[in-house]
Amino acid sequence: MAHCTHPRTLFALSPLAAAAALTLALPALAQDAAAPASDTATPTTTITVTGRTPAPAVSGFGNEPLSSTPISARVLGEAQLQDTGARDLRDITRLDASFSDAYNPEGYYGSLSARGYVLDNRFNYRRDGLPINGETVIGLENKAGIELLKGTSGIQAGTSAPGGLVNYTVKRPDRIVRSAFLGWRENGTVAAGADLSQRFGEDERYGLRLNVAGERLRPQTYSLHGERHLLALAGDVKLTRDTLLEVEVEHGRQSQPSVPGFSMLGPVVPDAHGIDPRINLNNQPWSQPVVFNNNTASVRLTQKLEGGWKATAHAMTQRLKTDDRLAYPYGCTQADGTYWEDRYCPDGTFDLYDYRSENEHRRSDALDLALSGGFATGSVEHQLTAGVLFTRFKSRLQNQAYNYAGLGSIYGPLPTTANPMAEDPNTNRDERSTEFYVRDAIQLTERLSGWLGLRHTRLSRSGIDTDGAVTTLPYDQSFTTPWAAVSYAFAPQHLVYASWGQGIESFVTPNLPEYSRPGAALPAQKSRQTEIGVKGRGPLDVQWSVAAFDIDRPVVTDTGEDYFVDGSQRHRGLEAVLERRAGAWQFAASAMALRARYEDGVDPTRNGLRPPNVPSRTLRLMVGHDVGALPGLNLQGWLVYEGDRTLQPAADSPRIGGWTRVDLAARYTQRLDGNTQLTWRAGVDNLFDRRAWRESPYQYGHIYLYPMAPRTLRASVQVDF
Repeated sequence: MAHCTHPRTLFALSPLAAAAALTLALPALAQDAAAPASDTATPTTTITVTGRTPAPAVSGFGNEPLSSTPISARVLGEAQLQDTGARDLRDITRLDASFSDAYNPEGYYGSLSARGYVLDNRFNYRRDGLPINGETVIGLENKAGIELLKGTSGIQAGTSAPGGLVNYTVKRPDRIVRSAFLGWRENGTVAAGADLSQRFGEDERYGLRLNVAGERLRPQTYSLHGERHLLALAGDVKLTRDTLLEVEVEHGRQSQPSVPGFSMLGPVVPDAHGIDPRINLNNQPWSQPVVFNNNTASVRLTQKLEGGWKATAHAMTQRLKTDDRLAYPYGCTQADGTYWEDRYCPDGTFDLYDYRSENEHRRSDALDLALSGGFATGSVEHQLTAGVLFTRFKSRLQNQAYNYAGLGSIYGPLPTTANPMAEDPNTNRDERSTEFYVRDAIQLTERLSGWLGLRHTRLSRSGIDTDGAVTTLPYDQSFTTPWAAVSYAFAPQHLVYASWGQGIESFVTPNLPEYSRPGAALPAQKSRQTEIGVKGRGPLDVQWSVAAFDIDRPVVTDTGEDYFVDGSQRHRGLEAVLERRAGAWQFAASAMALRARYEDGVDPTRNGLRPPNVPSRTLRLMVGHDVGALPGLNLQGWLVYEGDRTLQPAADSPRIGGWTRVDLAARYTQRLDGNTQLTWRAGVDNLFDRRAWRESPYQYGHIYLYPMAPRTLRASVQVDF
């Protein structure tokens, strides 16, 4: 059920100080002086890509340019995110057709699906390449960009859901920056912040970058006032000409109520045109905000060695504290005793529960030790990366409240009485993993390349209820996930490739007495992906790619008595991306056609069905134009389309219709005296105020319907000096 009873598997590791001590030992490896280290920043990628775009960190192939790497990936740069008004993870869905909403209530952390699979917030998110927990709100003010890897992620993750990975890249003090911004969004949300970066000392040996931001949240949704702030500091020092030490810390906090979803009304899918999207079903006198506190710190030591080799030690710790609270609608008990567990009553009423899980603590720690460089075996060139990743994750929770509070209505609040007694046990979880990995880019001939990756993971997990009952029997698993590809450059900057890889997920039977094997772990489940693609970069500022993929993922079925693998969820699809600049015009388009089906299950009536909340067609279009009559003015427009979605994993499942949304924006760059520059931005999202059900997540046995946000105006000004 939303917000509350899903497992909060988290991890923990040795103190960051120990990792830092280990990294500080690496300078002893320093050899003769070479060029100064340069791995201090991730370049920003705009909609129109020129020159060489480095491969995303989630690809695992270092400095190999994206155009020559046999993977499907996108890099969303800082300027691109600013032009679209992106504030958090959910806003990137308008920029790439392979990514869609997957339970994205306002006021809560975002969830995405990639190639139709819901990404696991505990395992599918990275920060500068290291694993983090995505069960929190992550601000973008100190992020240089967001990297999207599409496809089974076994090459980069010990355990994760298939579909892709999301990697946040942190701003570094790679240049001098003096920037401040002020923004407004309807109905009175105001944000302000500053970005300051400076290099100083002899030969600019030292660097510091400070990002600070604050936001008063006043969205159009009723009774959803809140606040958010972020403070981040990144620094580096060139210890020698070959040794670079980087350290950064980030603190973020958001306090805001979250919004429950609507649902079916008995046997009927309500017409979205008759629903006010500003209605907040979490509007009770006793409703309280969800509070996310996020603290992250990392240290990275990069040491250049002889022969072009490089050693890296990168450690990170993330500490999350959450107060998760909600007036939570779930199901319907009618006056005649009829009970609808997965939807609301035909008259629009629903059972309302007082849910509170306060003082949740989650900790994630990681230490990555890697060695990379090139060598030759005869006429064959290799670019090798090998290393080991240690991770520990831990969650420490309190008892939670999930108590009946009365009846609510989708048409307006019905006052109820708070029932906050926290008597239901929660689950504390521990996990440790050690992942050995090796990746090799092999230049076989001038045009033919081979790509190999192998990751061996040793995993240990356990769980215990807050009342002392063992919920997950301690277990250990080991598995190896290979990845291989071959590519052929059939023309300069044009590549055709084929790849195959695996990913792993680990499942545990709920520890309830009605199950035949409560708390028992299932064998590790492997997903498999095959992909064939072609990509190119043309002379007219054209960049394009087309990829066909086939992903097969085991499905775990929960009958309430048995918990077992039951067939698979197979997604076959075709993706295409095109970006081009033609004079004053800019174009960007991405599209995906997806056939997602259940296969080989015990229940034959489910085989051949499309999984819930998975659109079969998605499209993203962007057009930009530099206005010649007013130099510095750029006009932009986006079209976002998603096809229909099913609501249940059943043959007679109802559906919600597809929808199309149009967004407009303008950017005007104004140069003042000296080095001062003003950048004015304005936009309107959902220009035609379209009413539609944006997504239909089916979670915890319940159907949810989230409406598209109403037409929203936004404006901002940025000053750089």
